[in-house]
Amino acid sequence: MEVMEILGYTGALFIGLVLGLIGGGGSILTVPILVYVLAFNPVIATAYSLFVVGTTALVGAVKNTIKGKVEFKTAIIFAVPAFITVYLTRALLIPAIPHEIFKLDGFIVTKNLVIMLFFASIMLLASIRMIRDQKIKAKTTAYSQPTTLYLVLYAIIIGMVTGIVGAGGGFLIVPALVIFAKISMKKAVATSLFIIAVNSLIGLDTLTLLKASRAAVSAKTLYIGQQNNRTIHFKLLPISILESKWRY
Repeated sequence: MEVMEILGYTGALFIGLVLGLIGGGGSILTVPILVYVLAFNPVIATAYSLFVVGTTALVGAVKNTIKGKVEFKTAIIFAVPAFITVYLTRALLIPAIPHEIFKLDGFIVTKNLVIMLFFASIMLLASIRMIRDQKIKAKTTAYSQPTTLYLVLYAIIIGMVTGIVGAGGGFLIVPALVIFAKISMKKAVATSLFIIAVNSLIGLDTLTLLKASRAAVSAKTLYIGQQNNRTIHFKLLPISILESKWRY
């Protein structure tokens, strides 16, 4: 095993620890490691990220389902348009984008560059959303009733984001569920894991499944990091920090 591979798997373990401590998007941390440490092509990295995020979210979704925290009616309303959009994006949109999009004074704007720039924009949006998460409760008062249409439209947008950059989109899904579906934050987080698992795993194709050995190891390592961290952070961190509302 090469040094960079060891660093990559170590990074996956670190991601699991970070997820358990402060919450955050699995793909927001996974894609950079796959691209810059394990040297994957960005398009392949986003596909592998779907596998990593999807399997990790699936574990959380199963546990929350057993605890009765998943709102399945809301999850289905959100997940169906989202996973259809994810599938169409991965099957039609991504392959249709040319490798070289355009040239500007000798500088070639490639498909990989555009995907990484879009991913960087999503990372910026995620950071802003996490900083402003306390304002969500105030915003919910502006909506007197659940708005299914807005929820479906929002799901389509998130499905496209998931398909393009391999992001689970939890930082976007949770506020949508709280604001439009009018469910509690805890149930929104639990329901988002179910939606993320469905969206991410739907976005996989046969080629990805056949070549996903590294991604599988990364997912397992990330999961181990999360499990270990549950023991660590409950002993070391104050309760106010542990009650992080953002996951995935």
